[in-house]
Amino acid sequence: MEKQKKKKSHFPFRLNMLFFSVFFLFSVLILRLGFVQIVYGENFKRDLERKEDITVSNPVPRGNIFDRNFHIIVDNVPKNAITFTNEGYSQSDMLITAQKLAKFIVKKTDMVTERDKRDYWMIKNPKLVDAKITDQERALYAKDKLTDMDLYKLKLDRITAAELNQLTNEDLEVLAIYQEFSKGVKFIPVMVKNEGVTDKEMAVVSENLQSLPGVETTTDWDRSYAFQNTLRSVLGNVTKSGEGLPADQLEYYLARGYSRNDRVGKSQLEMQYEDVLHGNKSKTKNITDKAGNVIETHTVFAGNKGKDLVLSINMDLQMAVDKIIEEELWSAKGKPGTQLTDRAYVVLMDPNTGEILTMSGKKLVRDSKTGRTVMTDDALGTFTTTYSVGSTVKGATILTGYKTGAISPNTYFDDRGLKIKDTPLKKSYAYLGQLNEINALKKSSNVYMFHTAIRIGKGHYEYDKPLNFTNKMAFETIRNSFASFGLGTRTGIDLPNEQTGFKGQSKLPGYLLDLVIGQYDTYSAMQLAQYVSTIANGGYRMQPHIVKQIREPGRDGENIGPVLKEITPTVLNTVDGKKVWLKRVQLGFKKVMQEPGGTAYKFFKGAEYSPAGKTGTAEAFYDGPLRSHFGKEPPPVMNLSLISYAPSSHPEVAMAVLVPWAYDGKDDNRANLKIGRRVLDTYFKMKKK
Repeated sequence: MEKQKKKKSHFPFRLNMLFFSVFFLFSVLILRLGFVQIVYGENFKRDLERKEDITVSNPVPRGNIFDRNFHIIVDNVPKNAITFTNEGYSQSDMLITAQKLAKFIVKKTDMVTERDKRDYWMIKNPKLVDAKITDQERALYAKDKLTDMDLYKLKLDRITAAELNQLTNEDLEVLAIYQEFSKGVKFIPVMVKNEGVTDKEMAVVSENLQSLPGVETTTDWDRSYAFQNTLRSVLGNVTKSGEGLPADQLEYYLARGYSRNDRVGKSQLEMQYEDVLHGNKSKTKNITDKAGNVIETHTVFAGNKGKDLVLSINMDLQMAVDKIIEEELWSAKGKPGTQLTDRAYVVLMDPNTGEILTMSGKKLVRDSKTGRTVMTDDALGTFTTTYSVGSTVKGATILTGYKTGAISPNTYFDDRGLKIKDTPLKKSYAYLGQLNEINALKKSSNVYMFHTAIRIGKGHYEYDKPLNFTNKMAFETIRNSFASFGLGTRTGIDLPNEQTGFKGQSKLPGYLLDLVIGQYDTYSAMQLAQYVSTIANGGYRMQPHIVKQIREPGRDGENIGPVLKEITPTVLNTVDGKKVWLKRVQLGFKKVMQEPGGTAYKFFKGAEYSPAGKTGTAEAFYDGPLRSHFGKEPPPVMNLSLISYAPSSHPEVAMAVLVPWAYDGKDDNRANLKIGRRVLDTYFKMKKK
């Protein structure tokens, strides 16, 4: 009986202790919850309600490019596109979406590399990949003797070719789509496909957007060229959607608010005026919750299309000049000694404003596929390639002679050839008698220029004796003077990659004589155009420019918007000297084309527009694409040039023609004069219309 009583008293005690413990714990929990709610409740509430604003920029169409008569040259063509925006999706989520999207679209796989295939195979076969690591390697990993990267490389290397071949074409399409997904930055759309997206693909994807998180159907754009290849090398290119920002300019563009996948101008006009053509991107605000889920979207700024460029180019004239060059270049190729002839250039410029009316270049190249010789656009070569130009520089030589006091108006020299010790006779193409500077220009006397150079160098000539100069700065004096006209220096054209030309390195006296007849340094067609414009307009070196206006985009169906900026004429420098000096050179240039005996008279006689100008022929060394075909040094070739302006009394157009390597041997095909006459005839004929 006593034992039973003891048991009964012990059980209630334990039960009471249990109840007490539970009560105590609940009391502590309630106190803790109350403390948390009172002290930290507001903070937790704010965290739960917290939202994050993320502004996303979207690209807009680039500005259009027009010619001076508002004919559209470069436009935007809309095209179907499919994009993906990563709103915080995991790798597995994106892979699932890629697999679904691959069922609806055809995606090219040519950009998929072997490394990409290995990575994808690893994602698809995690168990097989893990089995490629040995127990010994796992033990080394556990001891920190192998890193995660070491194991990853081991797995990659151990994937066999047979295993990679297990990937089907469908797998590769999924991989190609997944690659595009992975390029994106959070909330920044990336282009999945914008080439050859069919209407059917657009419709099917649009119908299934709910099951394709992050995927959108939209409209992309592409550049179209109304005049096809005309001026194509100067217009430049825009990066493709897969390229994004150029690697060498990445930091530059990112600092200016660009996204990595933005399309930008990567060459010539498109690159030079990128800030104008690119426009202001639209801005959308995405509001996310704490987990990163988008809960609201608002358009902050609809964006503006890029500004339009109006060029100074007359495209009708440009095409006409292109055709003339093509016809004369093909014609020249039918003449003897033209195995190396493959290009020609023409620049037409308003000498009073610097506006470029035409910059035409054509080049013959061999098509690698067909093996046939075809004509391609090389307008770029008008300012990126330079050549010896010959006698066209003689106007600058005479004016340099005036400025230095080497000659004065109506100075006469005998055109008899000069014999300098240990050098061949340096002479004109024929003996031209006693000449003043005007007739020296008219008949293109070399010897007159030689005597002028000797005086600039303060030298003394004696038959078959060495020629020495006491003026050691003669080369610099002449080159600086030439540069004031635009020869041997940058013209300032509003396009990148302009070349200044090659300057001969030797300063032996004989080379100074070559310099003043255009047989030593090299110049571009654009430099020749600026030089002859400077003489034509009375001594003002005008900066050439291809852009005439920057305009706002057209609105309400209008093709052209209001003028935002007018490109005004810019005088880079004024040539030092008396006006009478320029007038005498202008008279000499007029005689070249309008008076019997002038070197261009036979081709320009009877021209109603009263042309003035200067011809040029330079013996040069060939350094073109066929150079390697010669077992020895290529034969010397002749470069042909022509500068002109018209009308001679009140010039409105200046012209430079340059035909490098026009012929070798003695058969002058006169391609420069044939092209020049036809171009000026065409200009004034079109002006009348």
